[in-house]
Amino acid sequence: MTTLDTVPADAGSVSPGRLALRRFRRHRLAVAGAIMLVLLTVGAIVLPFVVGADPNAVDPSAIRRGPADGHPLGTDSAGRDVLARLLAGGRVSLLVGLSAALIATSIGLVLGAVAGYFGRSVDGALSRLADVVLSFPALIIIIVVVAFVGPSLPTLILSIGLFGWPTPYRIVRGMTLSLREQDSILAVGGLGAGAVRIIRKHVVPVVIAPLTVVATLGVAQAILLEAALSFLGLGVPPPTASWGNMLNEAQSLTILESMPWLWLPPGIAIAVTVMAVNFVGDGLRDAADPRAVR
Repeated sequence: MTTLDTVPADAGSVSPGRLALRRFRRHRLAVAGAIMLVLLTVGAIVLPFVVGADPNAVDPSAIRRGPADGHPLGTDSAGRDVLARLLAGGRVSLLVGLSAALIATSIGLVLGAVAGYFGRSVDGALSRLADVVLSFPALIIIIVVVAFVGPSLPTLILSIGLFGWPTPYRIVRGMTLSLREQDSILAVGGLGAGAVRIIRKHVVPVVIAPLTVVATLGVAQAILLEAALSFLGLGVPPPTASWGNMLNEAQSLTILESMPWLWLPPGIAIAVTVMAVNFVGDGLRDAADPRAVR
């Protein structure tokens, strides 16, 4: 909690953005997570050009070879370079996480603002729909959808995004219900402003900060869902590399015991990425909270 002793004398002259950045920088794990995410993203984009290996190139003479010259992380069951696939898989897994979280957050923002502003029957219908979506395990529903439609990268992104909106919806709805009763919103409405304008100008800017935190955590959840689905063979279809379908190799006890280079790199990559995203989410939550120590 903020006390008079912890607030700088010039706090009133500092912009809210600078105060939020200051609070974020005080969260050391969040800063470390942000640096790690930048390194992972840059590595996934730039390093494939440095390595130069084709992630889908098959070499029958180099099947399941351990780390050695020419293959720093060894080769997989088809003789493909594990390092090249790890880097290519990073692009795919990050793309799935970011895209799915963006879709879920956008849907939650629109539906939550509409439900909170109009209330009554609109709020009741959308809230019951959110309850129905939340009542089913997301992984099971997505497996059913992918089984019917067929595994593909767009299907995976859309499925995760379309079933991930209830959480941001509830946050936006709750804040909108509170905002619509404020005098400033009532005055704007009394002057003739339409619902779309009020939501866009007076609701969305207020809910963006907490929604960003939820979106960040949604990225981590989407990456984990992609990994689980690809591990089960229902995610990113081969030969496209992702961290999840690289872990598919770990279904064999022999590989788990004697060939750790096939599953440890993608497993560590997933764990580090999800942990970094969660740290950043914690930091953004503190940064968005004006009661946090400055």
